[in-house]
Amino acid sequence: MNRTLLALALCCIQVITGYAQKTNALRDSLRKATEALAYHPDSTELRLKKASWNMLLQEWEYAKEEYDRILSRDADNPAALYFRAYVNGKLSRYNFARLDYQHLLCIVPGSFEAQLGLALLNETDRHFTEAFDGINRVISQFPDSAVAYAARANMERERNMLELAAFDYTEAIKREPHNRDYRLSRADVRLMLKKKEEALEDLEYLVSSLGVARASLKEFFERARK
Repeated sequence: MNRTLLALALCCIQVITGYAQKTNALRDSLRKATEALAYHPDSTELRLKKASWNMLLQEWEYAKEEYDRILSRDADNPAALYFRAYVNGKLSRYNFARLDYQHLLCIVPGSFEAQLGLALLNETDRHFTEAFDGINRVISQFPDSAVAYAARANMERERNMLELAAFDYTEAIKREPHNRDYRLSRADVRLMLKKKEEALEDLEYLVSSLGVARASLKEFFERARK
């Protein structure tokens, strides 16, 4: 696996997770990156940084322009390919996103990030057979990945394959037992399956062991007790 791509992917995820920052702070960071680029227009690192701020502000076209500039000089830059594919997906340019993921897989064969991104793209683009084939392949290659199991569970829930979704959320939880999202998603699926006692177990665990405020789960508790 390309370590640079993985590091940049993780960095982007960490930045996106912190999106609760005020918009003016994000724009200040974007301004600084833009000013720095004026002095170093050929810096790939600065362009990647600026594009990440554009993404945080959901300025998808501006982000795409930065990735286009990087790839015009270095057509095989894995980070730019990965994030341009993501941006193209946001812009509903699904065929272009697919080409970027496929190009990335030629450069970094077996890349977890590229295969997962392509599977999720196919799901969004309603290519369901390709999406399930892709996510099944990811799980077979990366059986310890909680993210992969959770992604397949999400697909199954969307297709109303609830028993399978519950199973895959359980597999994700086995690998990341302290992940709140996975456990809440399983509780939701269990409620849809009318497995209220099991759903309550998940909800109580979220409160007692994972520190989730009971009040924030009020709707789920009400569903479980009807």
